Amino acid sequence: MRIYVGITDYNWYLLHSSKHNLEEVNFWRPSPGSTFKALAPGELFLFKLHYPHNVIVGGGFFVEFLQTPVSLAWEVFGEGNGTRSLDEVRKRVSHYLQRPIYEGEDPIIGCILVEEPFFFEENDWIPAPADFSKYVQQGKGYRTDEEFGRRLWYEVRARLERKAAQLIEPGPAIIAAADAPRYGEPILVRPRLGQGSFRLLIRETYSRKCAFTSEKTLPVLDAAHIRPYSKGGDHELSNGFLLRSDVHTLFDLGYIGVDPVERKILVSDRIREEFENGRDYYALRGRDVIEPNELISFPTQENLIYHYESIFLG
Repeated sequence: MRIYVGITDYNWYLLHSSKHNLEEVNFWRPSPGSTFKALAPGELFLFKLHYPHNVIVGGGFFVEFLQTPVSLAWEVFGEGNGTRSLDEVRKRVSHYLQRPIYEGEDPIIGCILVEEPFFFEENDWIPAPADFSKYVQQGKGYRTDEEFGRRLWYEVRARLERKAAQLIEPGPAIIAAADAPRYGEPILVRPRLGQGSFRLLIRETYSRKCAFTSEKTLPVLDAAHIRPYSKGGDHELSNGFLLRSDVHTLFDLGYIGVDPVERKILVSDRIREEFENGRDYYALRGRDVIEPNELISFPTQENLIYHYESIFLG
């Protein structure tokens, strides 16, 4: 397994470590051309403070790298971006780009989505590996089958074992890391998504296109849960569709659904009965639902059955 040690500042650590049950953080990069290919989903992303601290203060589990406008990053992650306001994010981007950001400008930033974040108390901070140069600008990767990476894994795993016991509901990646053999290879487990990552990743897995209408106008496309979060649904991609906002509303209210076996769109007769209209929506009846671009993102039959039996009005 690979581990990446990313560099951040003390204020970023203070803001995040002060929160309980934090679902996710956006470890963003200011350049619109930035990329991140150092990790696969489920691998460890660790947070190291700048010199003179030079210590690892926590981490999380990598899920995806995406490029988004600053405004969207703030909309979906809020303080998960490491600041108290959108204006502060913009000022930081301006500082790193070494140029002003003009009114109305919405620069693109690279977003490293880190799930199930954890933070250590000061007495548990881990000294940076001896080969981590103070001249490194963004971060450095390691492998757990090599000396420095193996040592890092042992240190993090020991702390996560204690951390998991303190959490009310630790995520699957933290549980897997904490339960891994003390001196064995880590087990790769896809972490639990937070709401912000769910919203961004649903857009990508449906190729920025409504799963029912093929609409591509992004401002009117929403990440919709199949089984509502309030009813025990989760933020997993297999529990979501990307839907046009009006279709999303009707789906949540049960006027539109999906046949859980044939995966064709259903439209309730109640639209006509209650609103004496709905012609455009009845045109969707019987259409195939657009499939996501990854197998892991396919809606589960269990979630589709729940919506069909508990929400769809028939």
